[in-house]
Amino acid sequence: MVSIKDVAKEAGVAISTVSKVLNNYPNVSEDTKAKVMEVVNRLGFVPNTVAATLSSKNSGRVALLIKLNVETQAIDEIDMQYIAGAISKARELQMDVITIFFSMIENMSLEEMTRYFVSQSIKGIIIYGMSKEDKVLRQLIEGDTFKTVVIDVPYVGTSTSCVSVDQARAQYDVAKKTIKENNCKKVLYIAGTRDGYVTDARLEGIRKLKEELGLQVLIRNGNFSELQARNLTLKYGKNKDCVVCASDLMAIGAMKALIDMDIFRPVCGFDGIVLMGYVGKQMNTVRQNFAAISSRAVEEMQRLLDGEEGTEVTMPHELVRLKYEEIIR
Repeated sequence: MVSIKDVAKEAGVAISTVSKVLNNYPNVSEDTKAKVMEVVNRLGFVPNTVAATLSSKNSGRVALLIKLNVETQAIDEIDMQYIAGAISKARELQMDVITIFFSMIENMSLEEMTRYFVSQSIKGIIIYGMSKEDKVLRQLIEGDTFKTVVIDVPYVGTSTSCVSVDQARAQYDVAKKTIKENNCKKVLYIAGTRDGYVTDARLEGIRKLKEELGLQVLIRNGNFSELQARNLTLKYGKNKDCVVCASDLMAIGAMKALIDMDIFRPVCGFDGIVLMGYVGKQMNTVRQNFAAISSRAVEEMQRLLDGEEGTEVTMPHELVRLKYEEIIR
């Protein structure tokens, strides 16, 4: 078996230098990194190290991999609920968890990402906010090196489970309630991002409703942005009977635009964030219990770590109209 000493000797560097390269330490020159990694790859040292680390009884950490929305602070609430739910359940199960942000790994290759997680003694990864553009992360999941639980991503494998509400059904339910209550026929639907898994699922729900009720539906992407939803509503909202939004933040932007235009159109959102209660107009929305979803993801991770196979877990959703009186304490 190739050892770290063999790599250091072949590369002509100290053992400590090899260790720093493998663990992504700063202040190591690019030339040294390239020289060490050439030897590592040629001698096959990394796969052996990965296997040894993962089989160690001392390793067993679980990473909470969070993708923060850097465009706005308005939905930090969702990430905080995810983290709180995971930490509470991990404490109950005596599971060691750490939080890692996408920005720390987004430019890494598959090899670099694997090495990074191994260096942190991570056996399992719970992934929040993954998009279809995160191709290296998808390769990591499919490689089965780590146990993974994905939130809102329709993927199940031997070592991977997914946890989500029924996104298509939830979008169908909240849109139907709003449309039927107001006898709407012409609908502006503001979807999320083009690369989003939840966007595809929620579009499925609105398209099913369109066919069922014979609606005229104009679909535009708002990218989960309050500003973009506002601008889309200013442009198209006047000629529609209602505005259905794939997130509460976009629903807030749409409602503010309608208020500025001094016209009324019913608006509904999706998520159930506290901010909805401060808008001044009540709107239907889908309440997701993000803490419960994250807690269930930790339970699912424990099941995977115990040697069981991945599965799909569907969490309940609830239709609500958030009131200011319900959110103040």
